[in-house]
Amino acid sequence: MLNETQAWQVLEGVPDPEIPVVSVVELGIVRELVRSERGLRVVVTPTYSGCPATEVIAESIRSALQAAGAGQVDIETRLDPAWTTDWINDAAREKLRAYGIAPPSGKAAVDGVRPIRFVPRLPPCPHCGAADTERLSEYGATACKALYRCGVCREPFEYFKPI
Repeated sequence: MLNETQAWQVLEGVPDPEIPVVSVVELGIVRELVRSERGLRVVVTPTYSGCPATEVIAESIRSALQAAGAGQVDIETRLDPAWTTDWINDAAREKLRAYGIAPPSGKAAVDGVRPIRFVPRLPPCPHCGAADTERLSEYGATACKALYRCGVCREPFEYFKPI
């Protein structure tokens, strides 16, 4: 049977199926890990309620923990509080940038209050760092990302929208 530290280490190795350079722990999707006499209960909060990867993430978590000897693994999906990009850790933000996805900038919420932005900030280019970028589409490969292009290096890139 795995101890809690070992279980978290296993979960650190479970990649997000849509952005495989970051783990589900780094994205803040895994919220809680509870040991029981039967095994483990893992609480996850999907990036949004309609996320198509939710079942894949749950099965990946279950498979990884069971392969490591966790016994029975129960996955609890918790939608409240809703996931926020504030839960993405600093290591994941750097990995996203290196992968060519501009990480969300700033905080999406401060003490549960979401600031109103009348003019959205443009993300810097993850390739060259230039601030001269333009949004091409509100949606990228997934609903949680938008498509941008750099005005300097002209490379397209996705931006992980702050939620």
